[in-house]
Amino acid sequence: MEGRYVVNSRANSSALFSAHKFHAHPLLPPKITYLRFMPQTHMLNHSPHKQFSIKSQMVEINAGLASMSNPTISNEDLLKVKEWEIGMLQGELAASQGISIRRRPPTGPPPHYAGPFEYHLQNEGKTPCNILEEIIWYKDVEVSEMKKRKPLSMLKMLLDNAPPARDFVGALKAANSRTGVPGLIAEVKKASPSRGVMREDFDPVLIAKAYEKGGAPCLSVLTDEKFFQGSFENLEAIRNSGVQCPLLCKEFIIDAWQIYYARVKGADAILLIAAVLPDLDIKYMVKICKLLGLAALVEVHNEREMDRVLALEGIELVGINNRDLGTFKVDISNTKTLLEGERGERIRERGIIVVGESGLFTPADIAYVQGAGVKAVLVGESIVKQKDPTAGIVGLFGKNIAS
Repeated sequence: MEGRYVVNSRANSSALFSAHKFHAHPLLPPKITYLRFMPQTHMLNHSPHKQFSIKSQMVEINAGLASMSNPTISNEDLLKVKEWEIGMLQGELAASQGISIRRRPPTGPPPHYAGPFEYHLQNEGKTPCNILEEIIWYKDVEVSEMKKRKPLSMLKMLLDNAPPARDFVGALKAANSRTGVPGLIAEVKKASPSRGVMREDFDPVLIAKAYEKGGAPCLSVLTDEKFFQGSFENLEAIRNSGVQCPLLCKEFIIDAWQIYYARVKGADAILLIAAVLPDLDIKYMVKICKLLGLAALVEVHNEREMDRVLALEGIELVGINNRDLGTFKVDISNTKTLLEGERGERIRERGIIVVGESGLFTPADIAYVQGAGVKAVLVGESIVKQKDPTAGIVGLFGKNIAS
């Protein structure tokens, strides 16, 4: 059968190759392979950004690499070639799954490239297609720098001193059962790219305590600094303040290292965005979360992303974001659309909790998504902007949900 090998994108390219030897990825058991056989039909025809004509091949990855045998090319250049090839394969894999968010700005092949890719690039824009892609491009550079300062080995040692993980999923279920309305994940958020600064007098600990007083069983804390004016220091401060609510680290996860970092800082759950992460990354990161005692909220925006996520094992929380990534328009009917028919049946059969996200401002909004099948909601803007966030929660649900 014709086919080709595709490198699993869950491992960083810099960790996969050296000039002489193929090393095991430090996060994975030594006997796990890094290759997966895929049929020849998985071509990069789905990408809205690029059209590759790739005469496919097998990428030979073994103890020795055929393309590294040229003595006139330095080891450093050979590494650049292999890292670029891995990036190409990652992009091809993502596009085959309908992922439109590119991991990093496109680049041409490095010097001395003579490899298996025969391609033609069209409309290969080097400008981010939307704000999420801009965030991801920046995050890719930011995380690389953070990993240098705090390598994974250091984070693993710090895990012993991390506060015990709290039951995020259990807290949402208990709140839904107690109140009869979706469990609230109240978001501690100062600003957003689309709305600007939402609260000038922003004190994350005071806001978190007001949310807890208002009956929120769980909190979400923005940790992105550049685009949302958040920080991991805010997450850590809330965790150390005496607030008992489980905490979701609202970060743009692109690397497993970030999950360990979030746990060290006191997170009880993390966000995974299906528009950014291929299926293999999601599966891998969900497994890491389970090992660390974290919940994983997997966010989807459309039917294709929902179908991808429902095909994966181990999914407990699915967030439906009602915001269109291209236009930023919000339509809460998106939640109902994604939960109709067979999808809704599969979700109920598997006991998956669906979290409604974006566009929820009134009791009528909450009732609408609850009727569609939502058991929890993630809300920030409509309550954080209120002078008294506790009263804001009452206004959101039309009643007091505090015990």
